[in-house]
Amino acid sequence: MTNKFNPRAKTVADWAYIGIDKHFHKVLKHEAGVLLDQDTEELHQIRVGMRRLRSTLTGFAPALTMPKSADQKRVGNLGRILGELRDLDVLKSAFVGHYQPILPPKEQDLLKKVLQVLEHRREKAFAKVEKLLKSDKFLNFKADFASWLDNPTYQPMGKLDIATVLPDLLLPQASRFLLHEGWLVGVNLEDYKRLREFSSQEIDDLLEKEGLLLHDLRKEAKRSRYNMELFTQFYGDKYQEYLEDIKNLQGILGEMQDCCVLSDFLSQIFPNCLAKEMPTLLEIFQNIRHQKWQEWQPLQKKFLDADTRKSLHQTILQPIFRPNSVKLETNPES
Repeated sequence: MTNKFNPRAKTVADWAYIGIDKHFHKVLKHEAGVLLDQDTEELHQIRVGMRRLRSTLTGFAPALTMPKSADQKRVGNLGRILGELRDLDVLKSAFVGHYQPILPPKEQDLLKKVLQVLEHRREKAFAKVEKLLKSDKFLNFKADFASWLDNPTYQPMGKLDIATVLPDLLLPQASRFLLHEGWLVGVNLEDYKRLREFSSQEIDDLLEKEGLLLHDLRKEAKRSRYNMELFTQFYGDKYQEYLEDIKNLQGILGEMQDCCVLSDFLSQIFPNCLAKEMPTLLEIFQNIRHQKWQEWQPLQKKFLDADTRKSLHQTILQPIFRPNSVKLETNPES
């Protein structure tokens, strides 16, 4: 059984063990449900477990000595295969749950063809996941983690008190997040503190040109969020505010990217006539992108501000330690 709370957890090794134990057992909990393939939430949760397990391994890397099948690279590779199937489930959910009911009859009929193609691709992706979960690679992954949890091994850094090194564990990822080039999309480098208004066409052109950069910033935001959520119990309200900002940023950029992914998927099926065949749906995508751009700009301005960046660093540098009151935070399920 997983250790949910150890009041004597003080060292980096202690907290690394708690995180690895929790997220590894989350993966195990949902493995059977994924193979049954009756509830897409099972796949979502095992993928969350994989992501958070990888985040824990990355965040505590200076303190850990992990076996080959239990390192962060191997966990990432397994997670990507699960991600292919999850992405198709998200596509289907968006088409069926959000868009199909509000489309005119003609476009609803065309969407049925899209869903057929989607289902065919999903069958292939599920076969890959099923093969993975029954493979020696996945068995070795489980065996190596179980063995490590029974007899954990650490680098010398693991013996240090968490209070001594916590800022050092958090600041590298915070710096990667703040230095990401995506913050400068649409910004005049000679006057980057001022963000101007964009026309609808300018937004479309920017997202066409720089959309992948913003998507990569979203992934960096997710890594930062997962890393920071490992340690919410050591910080106060200001830290939580920054965490909420990063979570909001991840969601806003995610919805922008979702529209691009959905549009690209449709373009594969209707390569020559998408604008003619499904104009209503394309207009909906465009309106969502424009709305999310308006929501993104205040966060962009905030995180380009020197005072914000300094404050985030200072917040991380000043953890709050309350004896006998620290417990493992229950992380969100996404």
